[in-house]
Amino acid sequence: MLLFAGGDGTARDIYKSIGHTKEITVLGIPAGVKMHSAVFAVNSRSAGEIAVDFLTSQSPKVRDAEVMDIDEISFRKGTIAARLYGYLQIPEGKRFMQSAKSGGSETEKQTIQGIASDLRKSVERDCMYIYGPGTTTRDILAEFGLEKTLLGVDVVLGGRIISKDVNELELIRLIEERKRKSMIVVTVIGQQGYIFGRGNRQISPEIISRVGRESIVVVASKEKLASLDGKPLLVDTGSEEVDKMLSGYIRVTTGYADYVVYKVGF
Repeated sequence: MLLFAGGDGTARDIYKSIGHTKEITVLGIPAGVKMHSAVFAVNSRSAGEIAVDFLTSQSPKVRDAEVMDIDEISFRKGTIAARLYGYLQIPEGKRFMQSAKSGGSETEKQTIQGIASDLRKSVERDCMYIYGPGTTTRDILAEFGLEKTLLGVDVVLGGRIISKDVNELELIRLIEERKRKSMIVVTVIGQQGYIFGRGNRQISPEIISRVGRESIVVVASKEKLASLDGKPLLVDTGSEEVDKMLSGYIRVTTGYADYVVYKVGF
């Protein structure tokens, strides 16, 4: 077994090196910024459990899994679309493995205006809003007349973006300096179900703890939730304490005055 820690770039490097071979079984420990591929366990603990099961089994089962990454041409046009680069052989065990990220759909894009309208009616002028990355949050802010970075975390206060593409330290500084109520707005990664720990690690366990669970707003279309096929939303913040705090049930905004209560696991 070849164990590696990283993200999609590392998975692509491994695929480029060994190709689609039946001689080596690969397993990714999620530790990167982009993890659209299906070769990763849902978290580091699951990776350990999968590895032990595989290495101690008398007849371990394997399957092919997609190596995905952002398509650079689409990204330069302002769209996040995951491109398939190939397949690697991984241990069988879907309960502990994440799915490959799916791209957006026209139906999903048509719900953005409704979600934006719902958020607008509850906007607090003195509240600082931390928007996570993705096309959903970008398009929501576009409805507010604001231009958001696609893969970055941006901060909105008083109807304008006060800081773009911030890192964890900058977020902490803003929270401490402003001393205002803060809220986090994140979306769901299609088919994978992650709301924290994939692509938004700038929103660290410390940030989440300071803001509080009650000040987290999750937005997603019903189509995106349906793509999870009943699996829970996932968190992998790097802190077991924060992951436990986030687990349970959370309200997801799916349109104007339209909400779904959905389970969160880790």
